[in-house]
Amino acid sequence: MIGARIRLKRKENGYTLEEVAQKLGVSKQTVQRYETGVIANIPSDKIELLSELFNTTPAYLMGWDANVEKVPMDTDTITIKVYGSVPAGQPLECVEDIIGHEEIPASWTRFGKEFIALVVKGDSMYPKYFEGDTVIIEITPDCNSGQDAVVYVNGYDATLKEVHKNDDGSVTLKPFNPEYPPKTYQPGKDGVTILGVVKELRRKM
Repeated sequence: MIGARIRLKRKENGYTLEEVAQKLGVSKQTVQRYETGVIANIPSDKIELLSELFNTTPAYLMGWDANVEKVPMDTDTITIKVYGSVPAGQPLECVEDIIGHEEIPASWTRFGKEFIALVVKGDSMYPKYFEGDTVIIEITPDCNSGQDAVVYVNGYDATLKEVHKNDDGSVTLKPFNPEYPPKTYQPGKDGVTILGVVKELRRKM
């Protein structure tokens, strides 16, 4: 998937293998291995350079956008709050760290669904999410294993991670950035509490 997308974007933008290799600081053979899938684990800094070169996003090259729900914007919209942080144990209506507003389709709120927006901090989820990105969060106390969710850990402020549920009842929070290790938490009051799941990523380029 990623190799095919790199090859497609390279050709669409009129670059040769040599030109891309020069931009990345690698050999022509390495770029060929990217495109053919021989090298599947492409470093995140190379993904970032490729996305800039091809005027696209890391999410497109990695194929993550194929798993994102494509929901057309309705004519009728509502405004939700954008939070800079959401402290644990504090009701949302009492959180004062409001840094802006976003519009979402009014149809999303059918059946009583609630949404907030949160600004991503740190680089633990890079390159899928950049620091400063805004994520639209559907408020829910649970999620499916493998979903990206905003969670509380041991009473700290909300953080964005990929949630994996284990057979023994524990929960593993997996960053996308390989520089950060996954962490597993046992069930209990000091474990993981889910605030909501990611509905949409909004990035201001």
